[in-house]
Amino acid sequence: MPTIFNQKGYRFFFYSNEHLPIHIHIEKDNKTAKFEILPTLLIKSKKFNASEIKEVRNLVEENSELIKNKWNEYFNN
Repeated sequence: MPTIFNQKGYRFFFYSNEHLPIHIHIEKDNKTAKFEILPTLLIKSKKFNASEIKEVRNLVEENSELIKNKWNEYFNN
């Protein structure tokens, strides 16, 4: 389960057996979320409140190129 980056206490990562569309998992404490990258779309969330979801969405959007590049690097090799 490779970590792509950590920011503001959130861990952004993939699982080793992922599938398309390109997406990212996020965790902080006992909270989790999953976002599709293109377009940025919340797929599911557990225990994050609305302001945290907004913050995570912004971080995903700001780092979408990095996420996409890391996805392609990891899953296309």
